[in-house]
Amino acid sequence: MQIKSAEDFKSKFKRNQKTRELVAHSSKVHSVAWNANGKKLASGSYDKTAGIYSLGSDRLNKEQILKGHTDSVDQLCWHPTNPDLLATASGDKSIRIWDTKSYKSITSIPTKGENINICWSPDGKTIAVGNKDDLVTFVDSRTYKVKAEKQFKYEVNELTWNKESNLFFFTNG
Repeated sequence: MQIKSAEDFKSKFKRNQKTRELVAHSSKVHSVAWNANGKKLASGSYDKTAGIYSLGSDRLNKEQILKGHTDSVDQLCWHPTNPDLLATASGDKSIRIWDTKSYKSITSIPTKGENINICWSPDGKTIAVGNKDDLVTFVDSRTYKVKAEKQFKYEVNELTWNKESNLFFFTNG
């Protein structure tokens, strides 16, 4: 059986009742996410790297480890329609945009704090990143410039957009 999507992959493991461990980082993993077409998985780690894996016929194959952050990669997210663009949020007070075809960082965008969450808008035009000081920064993903910042008086835990990209939601604690 040729596996063509994440659903095929899950179905195969469910039928065979198997799980597999893939050791690719030297420290704990904080985040994982599938890309837009379901053929690549990314992982972000306390070891300051992001891993890229491709979906094979019966397993994930390690493609590349992305290096560039100087602190943990706490969360990552893929562009909603471009399956080769990945954004990473790090404790080093930066976010990076990666081209996973060339395995190169396209840009590093400085932020004002240790980043803990990140979310790409469904229209692909904006990236929201939250830090440990409860500041949410909105970045234009075409110019890589900060569009706006919003400071909150309470903990911001998760970020997300609605499908039309005109409403922004977050959880607080």
